[in-house]
Amino acid sequence: MSRGIFEGLPIPADKSYLKEGLSRIDEGWAAARFDSLPHVVHILTSKDREGEIQFLKEQSDLIEDVVDEVVHAYHHGFNKAIQNYSQILRLFSESAESITGLKGEMAEAKKMLGRKNKHLGQLWYRSLTLRHVLSLLDQVEDVAKVPARIENLMAEKQLYAAVQLHVQSILMLEREGLQAVGALQDVRSDLTKLRGVLFYKILEELHGHLYNNGEYSSVTISMVDSEEVPTSLATGRLVNSMQPLSRRTRSIKGDNHIGGLVTADGFPKTSSVGGFSFDGPDDDGSLDMHESDGRSRKDSKSISREIPVFLSCATPDEFLESMIKADAPLNVKYLRTLVQCLSMLGKVAAAGAVICQRVRPTIHDVITSKIKAYSEEASKSSIDKAAKRTTSDVSLSDVSIRRYELLKQKTKNGASLMAAQLVVSPILPAMAPTGDAQRAASQLLGSIFECLVDILENHIIVGELLEQKSSSEVDNVNTPHIANGDASWNLDSESSQATGGFSVAFSLSVVQSECQQLLCEILRATPEAATADAAVQTARLANKDPVKEKRDGSEGLSFAFRITDAAISVPNEGQGWRRNSSVPQEGYGTASVIPDQGIVLAASVYRPVFEFMNKIGLMLPQKYAQLGNDGLLAFVNNFLKEHFLPAIFVDYRKCVQQAISSPAAFRPRVHATSVYSSSVELGRPVLQGLLAVDIIAKEVLGWVQLMPNYATELVEYVQTFLERTHERCRASYMEAVLEKQSYILLSRNDVESLMRLEPSNISLQNSSSQLVTDAEAVEVEIEISDLLLDMCPIKQENLIHDDQKLILLASLSDSLEYLADSVEGVGESFVSPPTTSESNNHIWYGRHNRSTNAIPKGLASLANEYRRLAIDCVRVLRLEMQLETIYHMQEMTKREYVEDQDAEDPDDFIISLTTQIARRDEEMAPYITESKRNYVFGGISSVAANASIKALAQMKSINLLGVQQICRNSIALEQALAAIPSIDSEAVQQRLDRVRTFYELLNLPFESLLGFIAEHEYLFSAKEYLSLLKVNVPGRDIPLDAERRISQILGH
Repeated sequence: MSRGIFEGLPIPADKSYLKEGLSRIDEGWAAARFDSLPHVVHILTSKDREGEIQFLKEQSDLIEDVVDEVVHAYHHGFNKAIQNYSQILRLFSESAESITGLKGEMAEAKKMLGRKNKHLGQLWYRSLTLRHVLSLLDQVEDVAKVPARIENLMAEKQLYAAVQLHVQSILMLEREGLQAVGALQDVRSDLTKLRGVLFYKILEELHGHLYNNGEYSSVTISMVDSEEVPTSLATGRLVNSMQPLSRRTRSIKGDNHIGGLVTADGFPKTSSVGGFSFDGPDDDGSLDMHESDGRSRKDSKSISREIPVFLSCATPDEFLESMIKADAPLNVKYLRTLVQCLSMLGKVAAAGAVICQRVRPTIHDVITSKIKAYSEEASKSSIDKAAKRTTSDVSLSDVSIRRYELLKQKTKNGASLMAAQLVVSPILPAMAPTGDAQRAASQLLGSIFECLVDILENHIIVGELLEQKSSSEVDNVNTPHIANGDASWNLDSESSQATGGFSVAFSLSVVQSECQQLLCEILRATPEAATADAAVQTARLANKDPVKEKRDGSEGLSFAFRITDAAISVPNEGQGWRRNSSVPQEGYGTASVIPDQGIVLAASVYRPVFEFMNKIGLMLPQKYAQLGNDGLLAFVNNFLKEHFLPAIFVDYRKCVQQAISSPAAFRPRVHATSVYSSSVELGRPVLQGLLAVDIIAKEVLGWVQLMPNYATELVEYVQTFLERTHERCRASYMEAVLEKQSYILLSRNDVESLMRLEPSNISLQNSSSQLVTDAEAVEVEIEISDLLLDMCPIKQENLIHDDQKLILLASLSDSLEYLADSVEGVGESFVSPPTTSESNNHIWYGRHNRSTNAIPKGLASLANEYRRLAIDCVRVLRLEMQLETIYHMQEMTKREYVEDQDAEDPDDFIISLTTQIARRDEEMAPYITESKRNYVFGGISSVAANASIKALAQMKSINLLGVQQICRNSIALEQALAAIPSIDSEAVQQRLDRVRTFYELLNLPFESLLGFIAEHEYLFSAKEYLSLLKVNVPGRDIPLDAERRISQILGH
């Protein structure tokens, strides 16, 4: 037996030996199935059988002692248990006897009840009848109070609770038992009247909230502090929020449940079963009005899931539960509640019909009031008008802004550019791309369209809700259905009829129609039926043939229009569009905000319309997405293509033609400053014709900021103007250089190639120059000089002897450079930074973008052409000065330098040349940069030096005084060139020092000459050294083998 069996036995502490004895007992004795055979075999086979038997007896005695102790310990408990068992047996016996008696009594009762069964049934039926009568009386009493309760709920704007009560009361009056109650006829009549009152009350609330004039409208809530919003459910929607509405309105579907009965505040709540009773205890979970008002003090910028205040008295139902769980702004929930009320009253079609009748006049009033408010605000803020211009929505590039700032300034020579601008531009400054009229039109339309987007958002919500309700319910009330609108806009005509003609398509059609008439008033364009009454216009749209005219392959609304001629010429103010004062102010009253109206404002209309239609496209549900593909934006695009762009092209082209064909267009400034300035404001003498073209080009490209989608057309216009201007500039250039020796030389490829290799060519901006070494540069100069000297003798008629033509070439070069820089600057400004792209059909759901990130190729090419012609002008001037130098220097070969006395002055031809250089430098200084002045006059020294050295070969004799005279000529020429501030004096001195060195060699004896040649072998060429021997110098002896000896020195 194991020790675990005896653990916890009541063994006294003084008999602990019993526990020790139990621990020595083998576990095999405690097995569940004891097998004695092994123990018997063990004893029989044991050597000490007696000992084994004695051991077993000791263990048996030990166990008996343990049992005695256990029995002794539990003896009292055993006795108590036996007594309890005896008592239980006694009670069972007594119970059996009682049950037998009860059975007998129940049998007797059954006999007695069976005798009165029929009488009891009659009593029970009578009690049911009395209870039903009492219930009907209670219901009659409560129904009589329903009209007053409904009126109280309406006064508290608990419209949903009032509709719930009305619907449940009507259902109750139709119940069997109450139809014949005469006392309820007045109540039934009152409820019928209240149905109409409720309908118009709900309709007025719906109308107000459709146009954001209601208590729970998003605009109203955004204007109130968050702690003053009268609801516990706040909205996070801002006025200008343009989140796609299709994602939000789709969560509205599925709320068709008609709720249960509700009582007004002060009346007990219903705790009825099956709608039989109005009485019952107050619902502990109901929302008290005061509690709701307390909770309404929460932050209105977060959307909570508590019961809105306008549903605080409603009986809990599925719709109320859905409104609590809905994650929607407060105005959306209120619109859903109003539509649910109409559905419960069965007035969906009637409400849609009334809404349709009010859409057009209400939209017209909204636009008119917005214009009036904008006009009042503009008049109040006239003092800050200049500051607000910097934050205008219609902003141009910095280049265009600088252009208009420039026009308001005066140059140093006192010439006003504003007057020039009025003559150049066909548009008044107010109508220019950054003008006040353009800015006012854009801002006005932006504010109007922002308001209309909010209204359309509400219309989309209500339209979808009405369609949803009409698809699941049937309006049994005979109400007129007004099909107001174009049939092609109604995707589902049956659905439109079920909603009384009201739909998302109808609202969008009317809004676009009103906006189109607004635009026509601003643009002075007359749309079809624009002067018709609103009802006539609505009827025309309703009866219009569904098969619509297609324009450019697109479907939808197409607005026919004709343009009112508003291009009235004003004497002495250029060409363009002016306000026609004879046109009466009608329609929307936009003239109070935009006094200067006309076709030119189409540019500022484009961007607001595009953004407006873009936002509408984002809001429209998927099935209405095609409605945004035509209509207002198509009208604006057609207007721009067919009228605005052709008109401005013609007028700007006339202005360009007048600017470049004017006698003063290519006439250099008479009062130019003495120092060249790189800024037009500071007196840069840009030719008036090119300055006018620059102003026009910038203004035309300024329209790109207002109409980015038409950048290609506008750039093409500018290219056309610049191409025509370039032709006129080349013609002016050819008039100055035609049949002149310098132009003929420049036309030769070899001369042009050599001029490109000259180091001074790098001073010409953006010209291609090759880097050459000093030795190569000297060779190029000598080669050009030789090429020019080969053309001797040069005649006066082959040179440009008119200084005005030279000044014109200088001014033309600088003006061409200015125009090229301006074209590149404007081109870079309107292509960077890139924005979003527009598709070909002009309907996008993003922002504008031009895909180019560089100057348009046409403009870049024209800029290069202008620079090329500017460089040709400067190169002609350089060649002309070099040829002029050769023309004067060739006089050296016509005289003998054998002087009998020392002259104090240089030769006359040198004096003439230096005087001409000084005069031309002074005349050209205001028209070209210093680097170009250096380029023009920098070639004189090399040609003069080369001509002086080569002239010795044609001289027969020269004496010491003749050498001094030539050196004096060289010094005079060096001083004249050094007087030019921009010229490289060191280079001039180096070249002319070479002339003096060469002629001073004539004063050396032959042997000294040989020594100089040996030391300076490469200072002059062999031909030049040999020419020193051929001229006759009095007093100098030349041996017969002089040439051979010099050749030997130069040969190795």
